[in-house]
Amino acid sequence: MSIIVNLDVVLAKRDMKSKELAEIIGITEANLSILKSGKAKAVRFSTLEAIFKALDCQPADILEYVED
Repeated sequence: MSIIVNLDVVLAKRDMKSKELAEIIGITEANLSILKSGKAKAVRFSTLEAIFKALDCQPADILEYVED
């Protein structure tokens, strides 16, 4: 099971930098980088909610499930 994180794609479409998003949602750039790379072991729903609100998007815009 693989979950693909397309956060870079959505950020590019919104012409927003990772640093700006990290500041808006209240997490460190390092933690956002871990999330963007798909290496995060867990993500809080409150963090996801903040991302969706900041980027005006839906979960499917950022997260994608691909069967191995």
